[in-house]
Parts: sequence; structure tokens; C-alpha cells
Amino acid sequence: MSDSLEMTMITWKRTLRTASSERFLAVKDGKDAAAVDLHCLSNGTVSGTVILLKDAGWKEEDAPKLLASLDEDFLPDVDLARGTLT
Repeated sequence: MSDSLEMTMITWKRTLRTASSERFLAVKDGKDAAAVDLHCLSNGTVSGTVILLKDAGWKEEDAPKLLASLDEDFLPDVDLARGTLT
């Protein structure tokens, strides 16, 4: 994990939920830092789009750890390691 993610507490805020999709905002230092859109597919997997906000100081290599954090907090039925979150 890069220093920028290790040293900062990330909290997640769900901003949208439908029958097959959700949007979450990652909040860092009281400011929106990233957005993640998740789409539940009919084959049981979840596909997502990650948007790292420029002013939050992310590095591209932070994205997998950011997704792992979301996975641990909100996605008990899917898992990066099992390949059910892409």
C-alpha cells in the first residue's frame, strides 16, 4: 500500500443505490477524494469504475488498495481475491 493511503483514514459514503448498482464516495480529510461506481452483473460478479479525484493526491497504484478497502467494508458477497470484483 502506498504511503498516501496508509497514512490517511478513508471513510466511505454511499450516495446512490439501485437494484443492480451503487455509487460510493471516498472521503479523506473531510473532502471527497474518489468515487466508485459498482454494477452487479447477472453472473454474480461486480464490475466497477474508480474515479480518483486529482486534488486528493492519489497515485494510480492506490486504486487496488482503495477498492480493497471498499470491498472489506461494503461487499461481503464479492472479493477481489476470488475474482468476483473486477
